[in-house]
Amino acid sequence: MTKMKVTGTFLCILLLLLQKSSGQQVFNDQKTLKSDNSRWMATLDNNKLISQITIPGTHDTMALHGGPLAECQAWSLEDQLKAGIRYFDLRVSGELFLQIKHGITYQFISFSEVQKRIVAFLSVNPTETVLVRVKPVWFFEKKVPELVKNKINKSFSWTGSSIPKIGDVRGKIVYVQKGNFDQGISLTETDKKGDYKVTDVEEKKKNIKNHLDQARQTCKTDCVILNYSSGTGIGSLRGILRGLTPKRVAEEMNPFLYKYLNEIAELQQLNCFGVIAMDFPGVDLIQTIINLNRSK
Repeated sequence: MTKMKVTGTFLCILLLLLQKSSGQQVFNDQKTLKSDNSRWMATLDNNKLISQITIPGTHDTMALHGGPLAECQAWSLEDQLKAGIRYFDLRVSGELFLQIKHGITYQFISFSEVQKRIVAFLSVNPTETVLVRVKPVWFFEKKVPELVKNKINKSFSWTGSSIPKIGDVRGKIVYVQKGNFDQGISLTETDKKGDYKVTDVEEKKKNIKNHLDQARQTCKTDCVILNYSSGTGIGSLRGILRGLTPKRVAEEMNPFLYKYLNEIAELQQLNCFGVIAMDFPGVDLIQTIINLNRSK
């Protein structure tokens, strides 16, 4: 083989590896995290309101078990925190143990244990703030809000309805209220009912772009705006036939989201999108969201 052919082959292999690496950084289904972004909020202006910060989050944060139909994340809670995730979506069920579930699938952890682990993280990373949404589901759904309220660690939590400045809540969990859970600050979703159901990923891409544009135009001081890039085809015949599991949707959505947010960043403007909740995010996608907070 000639030197030119060897060089050409090497470059092709290198390009493929780089492309694969790039893809893995925007979509992640590996359990191991190899980076650390534990204190990215340290550089934020103390006077900025929480509602004016663009925050990377996860949808169905603890959905690590149950197979392809139920799993939405690969990293543990600790690794999500370490990767820079600062919004957690908890689906809570039960009366005694306040179990975290995805649908009917138990995720082998309780609300109290999740809170304990977040507090442990904040204790060693006091520059950070973590937003937590509690969504009561399934059994004892009506009792869950009061039960959770009684379990909240008041020393490490913000449960008031007024939007705090980041400087007021460093080292704390900021609870967000929605539906029948009334602890914390208000939350407004850009998603419409049923938007999580995906039968056509291209249509989902259009939706998230519209939702992000809406969030940017209406970023408020009286509530936090929440956008979902996540979705699933499970629940519709067309989605099932296309194999649109949460992971399959994220494999296509995350690169699109990464490209779109980078295009916005190139406009040299300071943008506010609120929370962007994702399935299977990679470290480069998370970093892109974080970078949107930097003044140009």
